[in-house]
Amino acid sequence: MELMEAIRTRRSIRRFSDRPVEEEKLQALLEAVRQSPSWANMQCWRFVVVKDRQTREKISELSYVESFFAPRGYKSNPARKGLAEAPVVIVACADPGKSGMIGGQSYYLTDMGIAGQTLMLGARGLGLGTVFVGVFDEEKLRPLLGIPDDIRVVGIFPLGYPLEEKEGGPPRKPLTEIVTFEKW
Repeated sequence: MELMEAIRTRRSIRRFSDRPVEEEKLQALLEAVRQSPSWANMQCWRFVVVKDRQTREKISELSYVESFFAPRGYKSNPARKGLAEAPVVIVACADPGKSGMIGGQSYYLTDMGIAGQTLMLGARGLGLGTVFVGVFDEEKLRPLLGIPDDIRVVGIFPLGYPLEEKEGGPPRKPLTEIVTFEKW
């Protein structure tokens, strides 16, 4: 798939078929993510690839944090089922000590955002789907996956073949609403 088409048609996928992800596609995607730019090329990201069904189910359970969802009227995380049924889950982590810091602002989240976008667009280009899951119980997820205390879990990406394909991408605001030139 051509890059601009992947950008235009990328969607958040929360339901997956049971078709396994081919190892060649997984490796190609991880290689693409490895090429992502980062602060001073420090590459602070680390990824845990989970294929084990029981572990994926436990990750799914940890994606519901009542203090976040309940006040908003949600009974569950909309991506929770996808985390359990996707054949692969990629847990995106970062080492804040291996990223830039200026004026008290660490850039590890920016680095991970760039790598996450590469992951999502790369998945689309390979005919796969994913969604960024940003709400989870990090303190319980860390020991489940053996993640060291100095590493931050930034996001979770279920990965697989979409259960259904929709035409085009999600609606977007017009450029006139989001872009100005020279000044605000």
